[in-house]
Amino acid sequence: MGRAAEMLRTTPGFLRSLDRTKVITPLRSSGGHRRYSRYQLRIAARVRELVDDGTSLDAACRIIILEDQLEEAQRINAEIRAENEA
Repeated sequence: MGRAAEMLRTTPGFLRSLDRTKVITPLRSSGGHRRYSRYQLRIAARVRELVDDGTSLDAACRIIILEDQLEEAQRINAEIRAENEA
């Protein structure tokens, strides 16, 4: 966790808060250490950016969820359009 926090220029406490809010749920090593994927680190960085801009943590987490849902919907729409054009 310390390395991830260092990479994101944030604190381990901030990363723990993201775990508590279920925005990201890192895997755990056999020793109980949090293991973050690149995707989770990207989400954490985006939340940090929003919080730094004055957005509350809860609102930032909701924004991230909505951004992910929008991206997924756009991907599905593109697939459907491609299938209909074929």
